[in-house]
Amino acid sequence: MMVSLPGKIAGSAASKRRMSFSVEGMTCANCVVRIEKALRKQEGVQTAQVNLATTRVDVEFDEKRLRSEDIFAAVRKAGYQPMPLRAAKDDSELIALRRDTWLACIFAFPLLLLAMVPMLIPGGMELIMRVFPSMETYHLLQFLLATPVVFGPGRRFIVHGFRAWKALSPDMNSLVMTGTLAAYGYSATVTLAPALFPPNSRSVYFESAAVVIALVLLGKFLEQRGKGRSGDAIRKLLALSPPRAHVLRNGREMDIEASGVMVGDLVDVRPGERVPVDGQVVSGESWVDESMLTGEPMAVHKSHESRVTGGTLNGDGYLTLRADRVGGDTVLSRIIQLVQEAQASRPAIQDLADRVIFWFTPMVLFLAALSFGLWLWLGPGYSLPAALMHAVAVLVIACPCAMGLATPTAVLVATGRAAELGILIRKGAALQALSEAKHAAFDKTGTLTEGHPKVAEFHALAGENLKDTLALAAAVEGRSSHPLARALAEYALSLGIKIPKVESFKSHSGFGVEGKAKGKRVWVGSVRFIAEQGISLEALRDLVDQGEKTGSAMAVVAVDGSAVGVAYITDTLRPHAGETIQRLKELGLEPLLVTGDREKAAWHVANQIGVSRVRAEVLPDQKAKVVAEEQERGGGLLFVGDGVNDAPALAAADVGLAMGGGTEVAIEAGDCVLLSGDPRGVVRVVELSRATMKTIKRNLFWAFFYNVLLIPVAGGILEPWGGPSLHPVLAAAAMGLSSLWVVGGSLRLKSFKASL
Repeated sequence: MMVSLPGKIAGSAASKRRMSFSVEGMTCANCVVRIEKALRKQEGVQTAQVNLATTRVDVEFDEKRLRSEDIFAAVRKAGYQPMPLRAAKDDSELIALRRDTWLACIFAFPLLLLAMVPMLIPGGMELIMRVFPSMETYHLLQFLLATPVVFGPGRRFIVHGFRAWKALSPDMNSLVMTGTLAAYGYSATVTLAPALFPPNSRSVYFESAAVVIALVLLGKFLEQRGKGRSGDAIRKLLALSPPRAHVLRNGREMDIEASGVMVGDLVDVRPGERVPVDGQVVSGESWVDESMLTGEPMAVHKSHESRVTGGTLNGDGYLTLRADRVGGDTVLSRIIQLVQEAQASRPAIQDLADRVIFWFTPMVLFLAALSFGLWLWLGPGYSLPAALMHAVAVLVIACPCAMGLATPTAVLVATGRAAELGILIRKGAALQALSEAKHAAFDKTGTLTEGHPKVAEFHALAGENLKDTLALAAAVEGRSSHPLARALAEYALSLGIKIPKVESFKSHSGFGVEGKAKGKRVWVGSVRFIAEQGISLEALRDLVDQGEKTGSAMAVVAVDGSAVGVAYITDTLRPHAGETIQRLKELGLEPLLVTGDREKAAWHVANQIGVSRVRAEVLPDQKAKVVAEEQERGGGLLFVGDGVNDAPALAAADVGLAMGGGTEVAIEAGDCVLLSGDPRGVVRVVELSRATMKTIKRNLFWAFFYNVLLIPVAGGILEPWGGPSLHPVLAAAAMGLSSLWVVGGSLRLKSFKASL
């Protein structure tokens, strides 16, 4: 069924406002928690959700009690800078990270060599003493190399870390700042005032401070670049809109910016060009590649009155279209907006990570302090340097970046990959619900069947004029929007029958219609409908019985109280409907057919595609009740429908999948929209959701396991028994690798391929 694409997201109360913006300065999961906490404390804020991967913030609030300026002020007070959403798409952060990383490495690398020579080269200390006139000079050179790193590229950690400490909500920046400043401060004091320390404790750890900063920056740079790749799908969609359009105004063609096209403009689309706006063809003929929307490779023929969608690729023909949706109202723009919103949302599993992260950083600080105290108390000899190094290693290795990125990066990549497959996922939470579903309920007409019923046969009683009977039936059916009614009207027109004017009309939703034409009272509808009108069906008994045996849908015609004719109407199965059902069974989902058709007609379709459970003769307003009853059986339920008559059921199901019809999509009806209308999209989105949840769980496991395993090692718990320990430099490298592992794991979803 073809449905107009709404211009904006459906309804909210008059005083309820939703706003989205980007935030500069977020580095880890603690940043997310702190911003959300700061926003939710504002009186009037109803929901606040922050996404680390996209740096996007979505807030719903009562604008009678709160202004947008108050929202921004709360973010600034928490230590972050709010920005317009479009600013999140530039590369300024990546450029700044690259610059700071290079600068830090230029100073840190020679510093690392200086520090490692005595440890790695036999006789290295003697070599150092021959090169430098004194140990003080050796330390001073390291001081001069480390200082630009700590207060140059490392300034970002100091500024943000101090703000976090001030807000009593330490984050990754706080941990890095505390660790590196402790190492740097101790070393600087040893260098500038060595008399304050016993001779055996005058060691310096400038390389720990500088190299840790360089490695953390390198990790953040690679992580940022990886997150940028995860948004490739959105950038590809944005690139589909051509920058210019050929508009016909005042009798001449003008080449203008595509953003300048107005509704009603005539737009020429030349061979090989992308369509700049949504519209209807007024002249010309061509084949148009719509794979960017539907994921289907076959081009679609377009001619007079055909609809075309902005961003699709014109073939060899020349088209002139009348623009009816431009700018942000086009299908492509709405899809981009909804994908971005889905990427900013999150599944319920993220709540687990958030609860852990809330307690994680305070626990790390406690463990670092405990490690410092134990080594200072129990360590051999004067153990302040050892205590300091173990505490710094704990602080650096425990940055919760990987935990914060585990879920949002996977959702970001998965929703983008879904868009490339012609599947629009409107909510990140739908991914988790889809992966857990155990039942799949399908509407029949327009979902598993083509949705374009055709009259196979029309019979009239002996003595009745077949064409006159068909003309009366087509007259009243022509007023109905039901697919079966349209089929009967189109059949009459195809035979060249002149259809009379309707004098009155009434529709009985889900049953039939009645009206008056040529002075006669006419009823057309199901067998049940005609019987309920008190009209005898005995004269048509043989024809009705024959239709019931074959499972055909029937439209019975009655005129002036007598049943006089019956139409057998068929609707062909969609290609791949059967293999879709079979694959869903293999995935562990139990299929169910829900339809308003009679029991026999429903089972006729069900048997063809392998569905073993049927709920027949269900009216549109009863489908939501059926969904509720099926949910009581346990296990998540997904419902697949055309997004119009099935809207209540789509909304009631754990996950609603709305089938698209061409390029016109019932985009507000379900949690997901299958743009192509291909039933295989159900399999693809289920398999993608399971792959996504598997990735998220693997990411979270790695992030938690990494910290559980390495924090004690960094704290030196194995060292008294001859086991390994972690130098702060190695801790920084390990911390960066954990984040890269998580981002890399999520990026693997870009190459996801479904079984169908």
